[in-house]
Amino acid sequence: MGRRGRAIVNDDPDKVAPRRANARGRGTGKGASDAKKRLRVTGARVSAPLKKTKVPGVYRRGNRYAVLYRDPYGRQRSRAAATLAEARLLKSALTAEVARGEYRALSGVTFADYFPEWIASYAVRTSRGFREQTRQEYKRDLERHALPFFGPLKLAEVEPRDVKRFIGQLIGLGLTSSSVRRRMAPLRTLFATAVEDGLIRSNPTSRIRIPRSPADRPDDQEPAKALTEAELARLLNELPQESRLFVEFLAHTGLRFSEAIGLRWGDLDVKQQRLHVRRRLYHGVDAPKSRYGRRDIPLAPRMLDALQQQRRSSNYAEDGDPVFATRAGTPLDYACVYNRVFKPAARQAGVPWAAFHTLRHTCATMLFRNGLNAKQVQMWLGHHSPAFTLAVYVHLLADDLPDPDFLDALTQRRETKRARPAAADAAAVIELAPARRRRRTAARFDSGQRKAPLRSSRT
Repeated sequence: MGRRGRAIVNDDPDKVAPRRANARGRGTGKGASDAKKRLRVTGARVSAPLKKTKVPGVYRRGNRYAVLYRDPYGRQRSRAAATLAEARLLKSALTAEVARGEYRALSGVTFADYFPEWIASYAVRTSRGFREQTRQEYKRDLERHALPFFGPLKLAEVEPRDVKRFIGQLIGLGLTSSSVRRRMAPLRTLFATAVEDGLIRSNPTSRIRIPRSPADRPDDQEPAKALTEAELARLLNELPQESRLFVEFLAHTGLRFSEAIGLRWGDLDVKQQRLHVRRRLYHGVDAPKSRYGRRDIPLAPRMLDALQQQRRSSNYAEDGDPVFATRAGTPLDYACVYNRVFKPAARQAGVPWAAFHTLRHTCATMLFRNGLNAKQVQMWLGHHSPAFTLAVYVHLLADDLPDPDFLDALTQRRETKRARPAAADAAAVIELAPARRRRRTAARFDSGQRKAPLRSSRT
């Protein structure tokens, strides 16, 4: 050590390290005001001192209040509040959470930091499974909309009002309410996982209602979801000959477009007159959309004959070749077939709103109209629930309602049962009425006479 206890630099007694100045200026020979000036010049911030309040554990710091408490591990932590009343409630809530074992420290992780980790490691929270294609769709939607909006915010700072502002921004982009609902799905899931990871206490997206969007169609202007038999016939007539079988096949089977282009000749069971749905082509070869999508569909005799004839005339007729292929033997492309073939034919047929998925709705409606029950239609389409099939895919017309003549027969039988008696029967009822009243009066009198001696004996 050198002079006055100061350290010697590089073993040279003549070189002594100067004393460091603290906030009060000690050891420098200068006053505290000089130290404060230097702090102001360098831009350093000095925290305001804590002042006790009448509430234990709550201190005033400048214009705000600091709440001091200890977490379950005994470490002292602090939270800020704007008013004394808010600080008192926060202190009570934190103390109760620690006592109940429900305390979770607020995380400093931002949305931008948590998103890559979540999207890479997320496993579905339900038993239905989670596809990599769904992961890519979640990533695309969050990167396009949610990440620019919530990115700089800490997860613990996101509140329901922030989520409402985000929904308003999506609606302002011209999205419909159903499109907003789809883009909110990955955001809700991300925050739900953050709750499970202990990063936040509650999910700010829960109980948030999606309002109607100006882009939504009015209820009375919703387009039809299924073609009538006449509309389907007009559509088939407007199609080129080489594309007519494919569209008719979709109306017969109700397959999704991705399932239809994923069919191979080996999936066609001629003996059983069945079609085995085992895969779909959606950003590559994939399993059906759900476990219910793996199914066997019966084929009408004429449709089966048409498919066999197409196989005999095709250059790609091996079991592994696609049933519906281009001239090069590759599966059909949705955008190409829709824009070049289907859409022009739909306009000519007077159904410009129709799409490939319309044929799936048309199939469900025709099946139900021709006697299949809800369970059978559900299995045919590969849905998870008959109720969902009925509510979404079956579209009955006013002419499909039954004849209400049977209601007249029901009400007529009830009126016959409640009809008044004939005149002779009515007179007999009138004559019997006084006799019944006389018998009831006599019975009451006799019972009173029998009880009278008992009352007198007690007295």
